[in-house]
Amino acid sequence: MTLFDLSGHVAMVTGGNGGIGLGMARGLASAGATIVIAARDQAKSQAALSGFAEGSCFIQLNVADEESCRAAVAATLGRFGRLDILINNAGMSIRKAAASYDLVEWQAVLDTNLTGAFVCSQAAHPAMKHAGRGKIINIGSMFSIFGSGYAVPYSVSKGGLVQMTKSLAAAWAIDNIQVNAVLPGWIDTELTRDARQQVGGLHERVLARTPAGRWGVPEDLAGVAVFLASRASDFVTGAAIPVDGGFSASG
Repeated sequence: MTLFDLSGHVAMVTGGNGGIGLGMARGLASAGATIVIAARDQAKSQAALSGFAEGSCFIQLNVADEESCRAAVAATLGRFGRLDILINNAGMSIRKAAASYDLVEWQAVLDTNLTGAFVCSQAAHPAMKHAGRGKIINIGSMFSIFGSGYAVPYSVSKGGLVQMTKSLAAAWAIDNIQVNAVLPGWIDTELTRDARQQVGGLHERVLARTPAGRWGVPEDLAGVAVFLASRASDFVTGAAIPVDGGFSASG
């Protein structure tokens, strides 16, 4: 359907060289988009790009650094002359007892997961406004809904990301920019493999609560990415959509 056609569109995916970000990037590419993987690890990003059509590229980005965020957006615009889709996916977590975090750890997680997403969105806004349309997709988490006793700053950052999504959606609807969030459930990625090693019994608890009876895979996020990046979602903004195999619907 033409509603889902992204031919000619440029999508910047932060942290798009692996996991959920790469799954979404592949979905957008399959719909015709040119992909910019914005990340820190050039070698990993170049390897990820091997599966994309010619024209897609890597741009250096450290989302915890304001200048880097603005420079990555500027580099994308300089190369392609447009930025139609921004996926704020880059993230990190530090798992430990709540009372033992120091302020440097707290700030590092919030700077990466929340502040970086805001700065990238802010940097993308003028070009999207000038073009008369744009799509911003923020990657939250099940911890946007639930608390986490072993990842407090992570859950705070992901809860804040949903409120930022709603606020930017309200602010930029007049510019025909739709801002939405995706809340992945338990997806099999490098980040969650670390969690399974650090949190005893996590794997079993996830399977027991997920009606679909399995962990998700990055490819499970491709469809929602295409929907939220395409004309099909032009009247959808400020939403936070779980993609979790029913985890959040299960008591």
